[in-house]
Amino acid sequence: MGFNCGIVGLPNVGKSTIFNALTQANAQAANYPFCTIDPNVGVVPVPDERLQKLADIFQPDKLTPTTVEFVDIAGLVKGASKGEGLGNQFLGNIKNCDAIVHILRCFEDSDVVHVEGEVDPIRDFAVVETELMLKDLESVDKRILRVEKIAKMGDKAANLELEALSKAKANLDQGIPLRKSSLTEEEKLQLHDLYLITIKPIMMVANTSEADIKTPGPYAKQVEELAQKEQAPYVILSGKMEAEIASLAPADQQEFLKELGLTHSGLGRLAQAGYRLLNLATFFTAGKQEVRAWTITQGMKAPQAAGKIHNDFEKGFIKAEVYHFDDLIKCGTEAKVKEAGLYRIEGKEYVVKDGDIMFFRFNV
Repeated sequence: MGFNCGIVGLPNVGKSTIFNALTQANAQAANYPFCTIDPNVGVVPVPDERLQKLADIFQPDKLTPTTVEFVDIAGLVKGASKGEGLGNQFLGNIKNCDAIVHILRCFEDSDVVHVEGEVDPIRDFAVVETELMLKDLESVDKRILRVEKIAKMGDKAANLELEALSKAKANLDQGIPLRKSSLTEEEKLQLHDLYLITIKPIMMVANTSEADIKTPGPYAKQVEELAQKEQAPYVILSGKMEAEIASLAPADQQEFLKELGLTHSGLGRLAQAGYRLLNLATFFTAGKQEVRAWTITQGMKAPQAAGKIHNDFEKGFIKAEVYHFDDLIKCGTEAKVKEAGLYRIEGKEYVVKDGDIMFFRFNV
């Protein structure tokens, strides 16, 4: 798995339409609130042009991209924390996600009702953000009641956790999401097993009309300004258009995108935004049997990257044979990379770079 994203938003903002387009999972999408009841989960490949170029060179039996998982839950409404709509009963399904994707409606359509009566993406974001904070506050309050009793008995670990919980509660009470709070990294670790939602990084998707893709309209511009203020990645797409693209054959998809002046589908741009947001990188393993992409965190060392393939690779790591994708494209073949002196042996302290092609040696 590369990374996973929880999709949130008000009802009828296009969450399920976008989810279906991205994952082709055929989740229910309809013009009425709460048509999504059970969480929808879709795992899709992350587009990476380098992977196909590697396949052209190695002619592998198998080609395996890295993936992103999208979890689409029921729409939230104002008062969800108090049971309005379907309440916040499904928020637990996105607690394990790496990032939160806010889908914000930026299109007018009299045939698609808006639960708040009119389109206003800034208000919609504030409503959802508030409900997420209230869910976190509920989790923090419950844990405080439990930890306080242990802390009073002089338990040092419980006292440290209680300090972190109290600080988190103070921020949430003030309407500050935990990703913007004053919590230290150590305090965040204290709260890790609560899987708080607002501590996760966010990105924003402006779901607009097809006409606004090339020249964003006023609603989409509002989302862009909001994203800048929140220091969050921003993607503009049209759920309806993405649905059309998803229904086409791969070759026709590229032609369709070219006509629109786009190089990547909404999925590609979302994946790229997610990689930036989570500080991720990709390395490759390549050979006749398989060419495969692997997702790691930027700055990860060779043994930990090897562990992404199998735990035994990390435990018994000896060395890594490494060269870069760019050098392979420049030289044409792996043999010529070696001739050029660009094929290296690296040890345990080597920091893996995005685009590295690696072969690991290890003891079993």
